[in-house]
Parts: sequence; structure tokens; C-alpha cells
Amino acid sequence: MQPNESRFKQLQAVIFDWSGTLVDFGSLAPTQIFVDAFASFDIPLSLEQARGPMGLSKKAHIRQLLAQPEIGAQWQIRFGRAWEEADVSALYERFMPMQIEKVGDYCAPIEGAADVLALLHGAGVKVGGCTGYPREVLDVLLPLAAAQGLEADHVVAGDELAAGGRPGPWMALANVLALRIGRVSACIKVDDTVPGIEEGRNAGMWSVGLSVSGNEVGLSASAWQALDASRQTGLRAAAEKRLYGAGAHFVIDTVADLPGVLAEIDRRLAIGERP
Repeated sequence: MQPNESRFKQLQAVIFDWSGTLVDFGSLAPTQIFVDAFASFDIPLSLEQARGPMGLSKKAHIRQLLAQPEIGAQWQIRFGRAWEEADVSALYERFMPMQIEKVGDYCAPIEGAADVLALLHGAGVKVGGCTGYPREVLDVLLPLAAAQGLEADHVVAGDELAAGGRPGPWMALANVLALRIGRVSACIKVDDTVPGIEEGRNAGMWSVGLSVSGNEVGLSASAWQALDASRQTGLRAAAEKRLYGAGAHFVIDTVADLPGVLAEIDRRLAIGERP
């Protein structure tokens, strides 16, 4: 496709999450670091517990974990008192250097991601991004991703808006402002988490969920491929149910399946449909 040729007549922007959406199949990096950060305070955390609030900004994620009765009770036993806001900050300060150190180990593009971004760039559709990662982590991740063909026109970090993060619309709308998009209804939000889908809906965008590559299944690509077909079907169905329940207009396995959805949304926009 030539750079000035557009196969999309209506779409103006697609705004992507990162971990579990464009990179890090299974959204493994933030999950494991939450486990490690809590373990450093002698609080055991399962991977399933760590995944629960995924999609929120990292400090909000920690707060949600501590608010869970089982984890809060462990904190009470370990420290002889209920957790406080200062403990959220202490865990966050422990989490951050761990995440910065390890994010490069989990930056491999999800299959098809670079091709989809190239398609959008070539069609003149703006590519935005937003994430629960703080800016310090993005400053490490984005150059590594760019070297592998993943470049966005603008990316908003989870800690840089005073209004807050997901499931509010602010990061998605900050992309709209930065990219000078004329119609929010001509934008698509692509995400693998429930708060990320809610973010897109709250912003007035089309929302596309990713069931297999991200947080809802939570397996590496090799672990997913090693499952038998019946187990894959069950995990996929459960993930789809949660994402559709959050308001997703479409749910697909991975970003590699996105081009067909882009064409369908472009068609619906052309006949006057809105998200």
C-alpha cells in the first residue's frame, strides 16, 4: 500500500494498550512484578490475584490489591495493623525499579502487531497508545518496541494525567487531543483488560477486546499453543464473556485479527453507525 492510499474512509485513529495487546503475549511482565514486589514485604500473592485489577494505573492497582480482604488480612498479620496509603506508596516505590529492570525482557511484539501498525500508518490512520505503565517504564519500553517495528504517533502513560487513569476516559481522550482527531466516534480503543475496554466506552469510542493474548487468559504464546483445543475453547469463551460484559463491541484473539474488524467498523461508520 502506498503511504497516501487509504483503505479506510472513516477511521481516524486507533488507540492501543501495550502489554498483552502489542507486546508481551500473556501480559506477564506487570503480573510477575506485582508478585515480586509484594513478596519483598513478605506478603504472598498468586499470579491470579495479581492479575485481578490489571489495566489500572500501577499505584491504583496496588491499592486495589491491598483492598482485597484476603490480602488486607495478610498485611494485618504481618505488620500488626491495617494497610495505609503510605504502604501503597512504599509498595509502588519497590515495584518501580523492578518493573524498569524487567520490562525489556517482556517487550517482544505479539505476532502480527507490527503488520497492523504498518497498515494503519500506510492508510493515514493515526496510531495512539495508552497504558497502565508509568512514564519511567515507557521510556524504556518504547525505544525497544520501535526497534521491532512498533511505533505510535502518541502514547500516554498511566501516571501523567491529573484526572487519573482507567476506567476513566482521560488517557484515550488525551490521545484524541494530541493527535488532533476530529471525531471521537471515528476512533477505536484496543485493549486486553476490562478497565481498558471501559476506558474506550467511556471515551465514546469503539472498543475491541483481545481475549487470548492478554490478561484475561494470562498465558505465554507457547503455553497457550501447548493447550488442547477444548481447553483453549474454554479459556477463550471465559475471556470473551468478561470483555463483552465490559462493553466491547468486538472481541478477537489477538491484534493479528484486527484488520477485519477495522474494515467492519469503517463500513458501519460509513452508513451512520456510532459506538
